[in-house]
Amino acid sequence: MPDPVFAREDGFIFPNVGCKPCISFDTPVTMVKLHIKHGDESQFLYETVTDTPMDTLLPDITAIYNGRLKVHRICAEMEQLAEHGVTLPPNMQGLTDEQVEELKLKDEWGEKCVPQGGAKFKKDTVGCRNGQAPNDKMKDVLKKTIQEAKDLISKKKVEANALVTQATVKEALDMLRGAVMIVYPMGLPPHDPIRNEFENTEDLSGKQASLEVIEEASASLWWAGKEMIRGKKLVDFVGKNEKTKIVAKLQKKGMGAPAREAPISGEDQKQLMAHYYKKQEEWKRMEKEAEDSYMDSPWADGQQLKRQFQGMKDIKWGPR
Repeated sequence: MPDPVFAREDGFIFPNVGCKPCISFDTPVTMVKLHIKHGDESQFLYETVTDTPMDTLLPDITAIYNGRLKVHRICAEMEQLAEHGVTLPPNMQGLTDEQVEELKLKDEWGEKCVPQGGAKFKKDTVGCRNGQAPNDKMKDVLKKTIQEAKDLISKKKVEANALVTQATVKEALDMLRGAVMIVYPMGLPPHDPIRNEFENTEDLSGKQASLEVIEEASASLWWAGKEMIRGKKLVDFVGKNEKTKIVAKLQKKGMGAPAREAPISGEDQKQLMAHYYKKQEEWKRMEKEAEDSYMDSPWADGQQLKRQFQGMKDIKWGPR
């Protein structure tokens, strides 16, 4: 089969360089591969066919992007859950023990939501959680699941040439939900952000996370300095070659064209600079050696004329 064509975000296309023999009639259908970025950061790899409408492609890519953000938000909250227990009611968050006692406030949900196997107290210095942390065994369940979920939707999958789909995101969310149910079989309080995330009732207004989310209606995808607009198909932008790979950037509408991809990566640039620095130092050393080498030249010998008159020119000493 022909080698895949690779097209960078700036539109440069590397042509096929050869052919490989077909080894099976069960070869999978080739598809266009999109390397999705947000800003300069890689997000995930996505596969589709050139005939896919942009009205179908863009919502799917946006859903995966936002789904990965949701997984990371839940993981961050679950790390706090493992350390300090469930979230306090909103009217108790940030208050000292004295203030809670003075106002006669009571965390009724904290008494109901006791982790499996009992709790051990670890005070939350921020004052957002009740300090009734799970025991070490249950904490390990949460920590291990958090890492597994992160690995499923990790950016490192781009380097491994592995895809991330909505099914991948759902699998990560199901893993996290299952771990929470193991540790808290009675469920979490209705005001806990983890429960809100699972039920899609989270309120991100006023938080940094709200700036990262891209609403499907306001999402735009760019490649080669052009916006891949809705109402058209992918083939209208990348051509009919089903083995094309492009770097596309996802962002919000109205932000203009994203910056072009750098010709070389940051790591390659560092290696190139190190190489030229080494060469520069070698040239300096060679120039310094060349400054003293003229002393060995015949024209630099001040005694040359005297030896010539004495007939002692070109005399060599040594055994015959």
